[in-house]
Amino acid sequence: MISYRVATLEDHGDITRVRLAVTENVLSDPSKVTYADYVAYISDVGKGWVAENDGKIIGFSFANRSGLIWALFVQPGFEGQGVGQALMGCCLDWLRARGERRAFLDTGPGTRAERFYRRSGWQEFARSSTHVDFELML
Repeated sequence: MISYRVATLEDHGDITRVRLAVTENVLSDPSKVTYADYVAYISDVGKGWVAENDGKIIGFSFANRSGLIWALFVQPGFEGQGVGQALMGCCLDWLRARGERRAFLDTGPGTRAERFYRRSGWQEFARSSTHVDFELML
C-alpha cells in the first residue's frame, strides 16, 4: 500500500537513491544537489513529501515558497500508479494554503514528465533545446 508523508532530514539517503535511479531528467552532475539543498528545502526554503510503499520511499516532491516545484520524481517501476499525481497534489495544496497563485517548474523536452505535466493542466510558457518551462495558475 502506498502512503504519503512530509519528508524529513532522515529521508535524504532514500530520496537520493530515487533521484539517481530515474532514467529521464537525469542529473548531469549529481554533486550539484547537496545535502545542504535538502536541509534548506525541508527546514526553510520550502517543504517536501515522500511516497512510501511498504515503508520504502518510492517517490518524492519538493516545492519552495516562491511557487517553484523543485523536484518530483518516482522510482522506476512505480510510474503510472498515481504516485506522481499525489506528490504533485501535496506541493500544490501546500502552495495554495500559503496563498500562492502560481506554481512553476521545468522539465526536459520530449520526456514522460513533459507529457505528465501537460495532461495535468500545466501550461508551457518557454522552451529551449534543454528544458520546457511550465506554469499552473492556482
